[in-house]
Amino acid sequence: MAKQTVITEEGLRSLEKELEELKTIRRKEVAEKIKVALSFGDLSENSEYDEAKNEQAIIEGRIAEIENQLKNVRVLDETELGVEAVRVGLTVTVREKGKKKTMTYRIVGSTEADPFNGRISDESPVGKALVGHSKGDEVEVETPGGTIKLVVEEISK
Repeated sequence: MAKQTVITEEGLRSLEKELEELKTIRRKEVAEKIKVALSFGDLSENSEYDEAKNEQAIIEGRIAEIENQLKNVRVLDETELGVEAVRVGLTVTVREKGKKKTMTYRIVGSTEADPFNGRISDESPVGKALVGHSKGDEVEVETPGGTIKLVVEEISK
């Protein structure tokens, strides 16, 4: 059985938009590239054709991946989320113990993760460690650089 993907409403819209673009725009673009490459003749030495076919395979793979995710998706009802504990769909502000600087993360499902924009997966080391904890809790997190202690400062929608 496929793993259920937890996703926010925003994440669902983003996946649906990407799927639509891949099916309607990117497929046509790559089909045109293949058509042009075929007009060059001999396929055994036709790098344009090979490149277009590889691009087509990547696009079709991504389409299949998104369609599979959408079959097994559970959309969060963010109106039902309480802020008593950290969970997917909430924003959490943490501070490394002994330091003043805080970091704010939105906990999201793995398909929506974008750590450079403050969106971490509930399956990431930090996300997994924070889920279930409340304001004021100290949480130990195993990171590639060693164990750190984070203090949950705030939880919000």
